[in-house]
Amino acid sequence: MLDNSWCFDRFRDAICDLPARFDRATLLSDTFRLYSDQQLTVYYAPFDRVNTRARLAIVGVTPGWTQMEIGYRTARQGLLDGSEDDEILASAKRAASFAGSMRTNLVTMLDALGLPEVLGASTCSLFDERNDLLHTTSAIRYPVFVDGANYTGHRPGPLDSSILTAFVEERLGAELASTPSALIIPLGDAVERCLDFLVRRDHLPRERCLFGFPHPSGANGHRARLFSERRDGLKRTLHGWFASA
Repeated sequence: MLDNSWCFDRFRDAICDLPARFDRATLLSDTFRLYSDQQLTVYYAPFDRVNTRARLAIVGVTPGWTQMEIGYRTARQGLLDGSEDDEILASAKRAASFAGSMRTNLVTMLDALGLPEVLGASTCSLFDERNDLLHTTSAIRYPVFVDGANYTGHRPGPLDSSILTAFVEERLGAELASTPSALIIPLGDAVERCLDFLVRRDHLPRERCLFGFPHPSGANGHRARLFSERRDGLKRTLHGWFASA
């Protein structure tokens, strides 16, 4: 069972005390470490907020270093500005979620499936003024590193590690259950396996999941071909969910 103290309350003071300029060693330290074993290390990041009113939930495998750094920098500034916790956590997620070229590819792919038509909002606005429609999360909510490198969902797989499986079942399962109106888009095979696990454990209805959506990373050399091959089926599933919802 996961430690219930792994949340923003526990780390608020440490985040506020961060220097204006901090490096990788500052965050990947004992102060923010949640768990470690011979294979991997898990660190806290301020990505606890759940948008229970979302219409779309996008699930990555875990935040990487870039997202972690952006999240901490945003949360630190929010604390210094005296913002409320919910706004701090919302801002941190909004700034960090799928930042960079991945977000650009994701927007292009969702536009091609007709998402703006069914949501009544442009896809790019989901990461800004229409963020109320979007919930972003990860199979493993907090950043995971293997030998200091970003965890990619392999070696070990999320379901091959007891701690990562606990994150999937205890945190992700409850999180997605609290967003019942949202269509869920898993990014990549590792995340699909996690959602299939939740479906088989009766934590999640299969019809909520847009299985087969290619990972939008620029490093995915098969992305364009797979998306072209699967586009019609993905579009039917997406439109079918919103029509029934």
